[in-house]
Amino acid sequence: MRPTIFVRMVIGYLAIFIPVVAVSAYAFSQLALFRKVTGGILQIDNRMGDLQQKLADSILAQTRYEKKYILTKDKELYHQFMLAERGVSKRIDEAISIADTVRKREILIRAKDSYERYKTLFAQEVELINKNQTYLQESYREEKEKAVDEILWELRNLKLYAEQDTYEKIKQFGESGAGANKVAVLMGAGFILSGIVISIFITRSITGPLSFLKKKTRQVARGDFDGNLVLSSPPEIRDLAHDFNLMCNRLKEMDKMKSDFFSLMAHELRMPLASIKEGTNLLLKGLGEEFKEKRKEVLTIIAEESNHLIDLVNSLLDLSKMETGMIALNLEELDISSLINKAVSGMEPLAMAKNVGLKTEIPQDLPSVKMDGERILQALRNLIGNAVKFTPGGGHITISALSMEKGVRVSVADTGPGISKGDLNAIFDKFQQATMTSYNKIRGTGLGLAIVKHIINAHGGKVWVESEIGHGSTFIFVLPA
Repeated sequence: MRPTIFVRMVIGYLAIFIPVVAVSAYAFSQLALFRKVTGGILQIDNRMGDLQQKLADSILAQTRYEKKYILTKDKELYHQFMLAERGVSKRIDEAISIADTVRKREILIRAKDSYERYKTLFAQEVELINKNQTYLQESYREEKEKAVDEILWELRNLKLYAEQDTYEKIKQFGESGAGANKVAVLMGAGFILSGIVISIFITRSITGPLSFLKKKTRQVARGDFDGNLVLSSPPEIRDLAHDFNLMCNRLKEMDKMKSDFFSLMAHELRMPLASIKEGTNLLLKGLGEEFKEKRKEVLTIIAEESNHLIDLVNSLLDLSKMETGMIALNLEELDISSLINKAVSGMEPLAMAKNVGLKTEIPQDLPSVKMDGERILQALRNLIGNAVKFTPGGGHITISALSMEKGVRVSVADTGPGISKGDLNAIFDKFQQATMTSYNKIRGTGLGLAIVKHIINAHGGKVWVESEIGHGSTFIFVLPA
């Protein structure tokens, strides 16, 4: 008996797992050291270097503002000096807080003392200027320059010391890495070699049969359901192949059933139903006045059922062709406003019979859209017809269009009962019709919106619905220009 995939995998993984655990334990110990070193470099040394550079730049900027202020007495320059001062003080305090050695901290404290002396000198000089008192500018200038030079000198020392500290850490990192690398290479080489051999054996025993299964799957995707798949393989794949063969046979049966169903709908039902419709229409027009009124009512019902069945057949045929890609679009640049007006005109008698108002809101500057006019007209009729069907007497329907950046947006809004949130996602599926408690007697094929979705998607557009129970529904589609 062939071992199962599970047994093969367990044996292979155990042969690899035990050595890997040993390598991993060693690797984790080295990684802990590496994390400690790199953490110090990233969180302290690099940050310290960044702060040192920013401090130097900020102090030099302050000296420029200070010198310009002494010359021009411009208050805006003094304001800029104070803004820079807050940044410098904040960065010095931050650098002191992250300093990881005594020497770095001492350097920063000396720099801070020099900076405080520089600020004090400038504050005294500003006070003298504001009081219009004479003072020895040269003396103040020399003292300030001395303080700034001391700050910059300490910052240079900080940079050099941080670089030296970083170098020592990297050196330690390299020495540890070299030792770990030697051990990892020797252990890894042996484990990789054994792992490759085991993996090849297990993989070939699985991928071989799966490649045949993949080839057969592609044949099924092309519609070829003939031929059974026979594999010499582990029990799981052998069972999968058996189930796959059952699926292919079932798909073959369903494909034949579908073809037979549509053939029956198209060729066996359409013409008889059309004959029934014509006959009942003649009777309704007065042929055979000897018939009683009750019989006329029955014939009226027959006529309505005939129309419903013919609509169902036509919708099924259209939807089937759309799903199989058998309907080619005749694309041309058209004005969608004329199609909207045409669809509305066709629906006006039905709307008037139900006492439902139809209104259009179409701007004059709509761009032309590349589309199949007949198909878009069909989509509009379906949407407007649905709106008329579900809008109660006294309600109204608004068909609007507007230009978008990359196309045209058309909406059909009604004042019907609305659609529940649970139905919004499924309403465009075949044979789905939203459940409306106030209008549950309204009949529909459940295909109109599915056809609309196929038509709009075929044009590269998008269709959706926005609705709430008791607040009507708005069906929207967008066509690219």
